[in-house]
Amino acid sequence: MNFLRKYLDKIKPNFQKGGKFEKLSATFEAFETFLFVPAKVTSSGAHIRDSMDMKRLMSVVILALLPAMLFGMYNTGYQHFLLTGTTGTFWQIFGFGFLKVLPVIIVSYITGLTIEFAFAQIRGHEVNEGFLVTGMLIPLVLPATIPLWMVVVATAFAVIIGKEVFGGTGMNVLNPALTARAFLFFAYPGNMTGDQVWIAGIKHAANMPDTVSGATVLGNLLQSVTDNLTYRDVSSKLPDDLNAFLGFIPGSIGETSKLAILIGAFILLYTGVGSWKIMFSTILGGLFMGWLLNIFAANAYMELPAYKHLLYGGFAFGAVFMATDPVTASQTEKGKWIYGFLIGVLAILIRVLNPAYPEGMMLAILLMNVFAPLIDHYVVEANIRRRMRRLKRAETVLNKL
Repeated sequence: MNFLRKYLDKIKPNFQKGGKFEKLSATFEAFETFLFVPAKVTSSGAHIRDSMDMKRLMSVVILALLPAMLFGMYNTGYQHFLLTGTTGTFWQIFGFGFLKVLPVIIVSYITGLTIEFAFAQIRGHEVNEGFLVTGMLIPLVLPATIPLWMVVVATAFAVIIGKEVFGGTGMNVLNPALTARAFLFFAYPGNMTGDQVWIAGIKHAANMPDTVSGATVLGNLLQSVTDNLTYRDVSSKLPDDLNAFLGFIPGSIGETSKLAILIGAFILLYTGVGSWKIMFSTILGGLFMGWLLNIFAANAYMELPAYKHLLYGGFAFGAVFMATDPVTASQTEKGKWIYGFLIGVLAILIRVLNPAYPEGMMLAILLMNVFAPLIDHYVVEANIRRRMRRLKRAETVLNKL
């Protein structure tokens, strides 16, 4: 690493003001600070001094996403072998999923980082680090067989329309990864339907398409409402709780394994990167709405035990990695409780009572992203009013004395 440091120091003057490659200074700075902790320090004033900068924070989130990503690769291969009725070793199963998922991740990063670097050069600013996480989140919320050109279009839309038009990282109103998913969901519903998932087939098999679609757990529940079935009728089509928890069910790449998501949640909470208040309140909101629907159960979906909502679909992934986005979530401590609770409530409400959107988590988070500043505003105003009342009471007591 000393050799690399010396080499960077040697060529650095070329990228500084007056150098031959002055216009590429933002690009050089991005690579340098990605490899080495910036040497910038504060010299005056009151500042928090620690070793955690934006790139290191993003690295922690990437580390937390790795369990979900690795299991998603395995589950992609597992669903393929299950579909074709064949068997394979662990490495054959993982290898198949790896080759399906890796191109999606690579395309996401190439597209997003190219746009990020272009905007940085045009503006003459440093490259924002936010896409280090967004580039991983986008593939994990998509089906494994999503066409790569759709990944390009959705990533470009998320970065340009979802973030850069607002000023870049830290200024966006909506979660960029969910913005990409929402774009695909409404623009290409055939590839992003919420009640079915596309599973890779075998190209060389006779009469076998490249991909086939299969009903997800939420799709089966939705169909039970359409067919006017009871929960007892549909329960046989649902996976057992252990398989749902471990993640051996159809779904988006990173959303199926609750165990892998819990490992990621532990990393985020242990390092202080993720907000436990948002995670916990989102779960509380989901359980509350699930129990409420159980009380007024009018169909099989409403009869579904509340805790099962946490095991199906993208609820857990959204609660841990999407709702806790520090840019688009509420900033006040009380606001985090309100924000998370409403996400949980709305996710289950949309999921059960709106047959057009069987998932619900994506729309719930995006909606609360919009209302997060309003929640913080009223929390702050309420705090000001409480302090003013305390001040008036103190003045009254002093006047009496």
